Amino acid sequence: MTKRGMEILVGLFVLLGMLALVFVALKAANLTSFNSGATYVLTARFDNIGGLKVRAPVRSAGVAVGRVTSIVLDPKTYQGVVTLAVDQRFKFPQDSAAKILTSGLLGDQYIGIEPGGDDVDLAPGANIAQTQSAVVLENLIGQLLTGKAAVAGTVMEAPQ
Repeated sequence: MTKRGMEILVGLFVLLGMLALVFVALKAANLTSFNSGATYVLTARFDNIGGLKVRAPVRSAGVAVGRVTSIVLDPKTYQGVVTLAVDQRFKFPQDSAAKILTSGLLGDQYIGIEPGGDDVDLAPGANIAQTQSAVVLENLIGQLLTGKAAVAGTVMEAPQ
């Protein structure tokens, strides 16, 4: 093999390596799906959004049906208002519920939609009324420790 042929092969190998790095970076940033299909907008209000981020998936029954497009704080109610772009193919009943869930124990958070049983579907721009905020691990640990301390305190104060 000539020197020029070897240089071309090395160049192709480096190019493939760079393409692989770009793919991994896009996958890590949750940007791999370039789906530009038709969507409609829904909103949901949460008392605590935890670590939810823009572009987080919206799932129903474990299937990705959309993405989070924006997260803002309502200055009147001090709730997080999450805007969702849902694929036009998926229609959800009016009494559907939205929850902030976590992938695994410490994974990324996403919105899970549980369909209701109503005959009327959510219209584009509608607000999902039933929501469940994120479970914050630090709060759970604090409640557990506070509960254990309270139990330990009552045992120590037994009547004499």
